Amino acid sequence: MEFGRVSAEELDKIDFTLPPDPPTNAQVLGGKPVSQPRVYLGCAKWGRTEWVGKIYPPKTKEKDFLQEYVKHYNSIELNATHYKIYGAAGISKWAEKAAGRDFLFCPKMYQGVTHRGSLKGKDFLVTEFLRGVMAFGQRLGPVFIQVSDTFSPKRMEELAVFLGALPNDMQFFVEVRHPDWYLKPQAREGLFSLLSSLNMGAVITDTAGRRECAHMQLTIPKAFIRYVGNSLHTTDYTRTDAWVQRIKHWLDNGMQELYFFMHMHDEATSPELTVELADKLNAACGLNLVKPSFVDTSSVSSSVKKSRQGGLFD
Repeated sequence: MEFGRVSAEELDKIDFTLPPDPPTNAQVLGGKPVSQPRVYLGCAKWGRTEWVGKIYPPKTKEKDFLQEYVKHYNSIELNATHYKIYGAAGISKWAEKAAGRDFLFCPKMYQGVTHRGSLKGKDFLVTEFLRGVMAFGQRLGPVFIQVSDTFSPKRMEELAVFLGALPNDMQFFVEVRHPDWYLKPQAREGLFSLLSSLNMGAVITDTAGRRECAHMQLTIPKAFIRYVGNSLHTTDYTRTDAWVQRIKHWLDNGMQELYFFMHMHDEATSPELTVELADKLNAACGLNLVKPSFVDTSSVSSSVKKSRQGGLFD
């Protein structure tokens, strides 16, 4: 993911402190832990050739990447559906790869709906997109809707009409990127009020160059976090520590579902940071999250140790 990317020299100058929870979060969560919260951890794509020989066995063919991916993660932020509308037959084959596992696909809505012109008049495309992803069946997680970076609060009415027409028996999370949604109080309050009224979540994006997108606002007792790391820069570890603390607080106070998706500007090192995060969450929150298992554990340990010392960015 390129969104919010900054130079390596700038990383040490950025304040990565997560904002405090807004007061409304306490009302949304309820204050008491639920008996069995659902926590999912994943990446955006399974088709990473850099993972062959790392977490995928050597010489793994592309057609087998998904069946290997589901061994290491329990969810995926499925970006493939953003670029093409897939039919039920193809999606059913993907779902079959996760048979017998507690695994969810969280498809990103097709860009022809969200990034090309107005949101109006897209009923046919939305229907076809949803018809396809419904084939995930019990493996279907929340649908992720991202509007373009230029989609500003001036189009609030358009957004409200579009979201209001979506089926209410599916879970949706919405990501807006135009700065005015976060920096203008009226727009911010209007957006989160709209999502709350529709029982939709607000995507939280934690990336270096756009700190306002890490807004911490919960509109439902569920969270969808897009974390963008920096190839095992030392700040990645302090940032994940902060997320573990925040997630523990949310779970202790009534969070029902949480989806955390690991992104990197260079996705080669996503598995290493995933292991770090999963271990911390399991220890702090009493979870049993699946995590990547490496083909050569010695090389992984070496790269993590080196990154903590700052070597990967020297």
